[in-house]
Amino acid sequence: MDIIVLEKNPSRIGGKELSVLDVCRGLSQRGHVIHLIYVEEGDLLEQYQEFCQSIVKAQSFTIERNKTITGILNLLYDIFKNYHIRADVIYINQYQDCLFAYGLALAKNIPLVCHLRNPPPFYLYLRWSLAIKRVNKFIAVSHQTKSDWVNYGFSEEKIEVVHNGIEPEVFTPCVDLPWLRQKMGINEKNRVIFYAGRLDKTKGLETLIKGFSLVINSGIDAKLLIAGKPFIQNYDYQESLKKFAVELEVDSSIEFLGHLDNPVPLYQVSDVTVLPSLDSEPFGRTIIESMACGIPALASRTGGIPEILTGVFQAWLFEPGNAQDLSEKLIKIIDWRDRDAELAQRCREHVIGKFALEKVIDGVEKALMKIIK
Repeated sequence: MDIIVLEKNPSRIGGKELSVLDVCRGLSQRGHVIHLIYVEEGDLLEQYQEFCQSIVKAQSFTIERNKTITGILNLLYDIFKNYHIRADVIYINQYQDCLFAYGLALAKNIPLVCHLRNPPPFYLYLRWSLAIKRVNKFIAVSHQTKSDWVNYGFSEEKIEVVHNGIEPEVFTPCVDLPWLRQKMGINEKNRVIFYAGRLDKTKGLETLIKGFSLVINSGIDAKLLIAGKPFIQNYDYQESLKKFAVELEVDSSIEFLGHLDNPVPLYQVSDVTVLPSLDSEPFGRTIIESMACGIPALASRTGGIPEILTGVFQAWLFEPGNAQDLSEKLIKIIDWRDRDAELAQRCREHVIGKFALEKVIDGVEKALMKIIK
């Protein structure tokens, strides 16, 4: 199977960019031919070069409202430029790229598959709405994401659910925690809480900082590590978070780490990871990354997150925006190493059993194969 993959910005912005890289690499290892078309040069491009048969830079995947004529001409030029690529299907990682994808699919007379990694927008602009209705198959990262799009008016039969997954060989438990903490300058007596993700308002970081302050006020010697950078908001928002920490008198216990290429050591050195999203989080990749490393993860009861934290792990769900609920659950779980050391293995087994990368590749491969037959 020859696949044209559209990825606007192949970089470590967030979980969806890493997920599509994992899927494409896995499909390539199974003998499928991958052709990447991108717009912005990101820090994952070098990894795509290791397995893609061709990589082509496009000017844009959409038409800007204030540049309609130029946008149309650029789009037609890029469709013509990539028409020669031999392919059986086009696979895109976000609905925002469907305009260019549909134009190319129409020109080549091949099907188009779109991965739904975000909830539907409040308003679907014309430049997207016309093309997205021509998509042959959708793949949603959770049943909740599928439900969101069905409620938005899309056909239930056209959407298949394939949960995200990770490589267990990459996300592994710590072998020597005292050594790692010493290397990273973390006091062995500190309880470490970790957040990894974008620093945007929908991620609920104010809830996390407030909840953390309540943990500190309870007498627990804790440290909060926040990794990531703003994406939708600018760096003024990050500064506002730091000011909020000062107001709560916990700024000395919080460290902003910026963007991390490799979060694994931070998962390993932590006692608990938190994903405090406010909106309908489509999945929650950091949860399975953390648990694969043997570290418990608390998360908001929103979007697709409850599809990850199932069974006994439902106890780790807290109400979105409720700092008191979060703090109570943090206080309850944070000393698990002293009380229940085998919890690390149970976390890892849960992820390997349900969210291993091979299952994701199986699901995407089946969806693509089904649509071209």
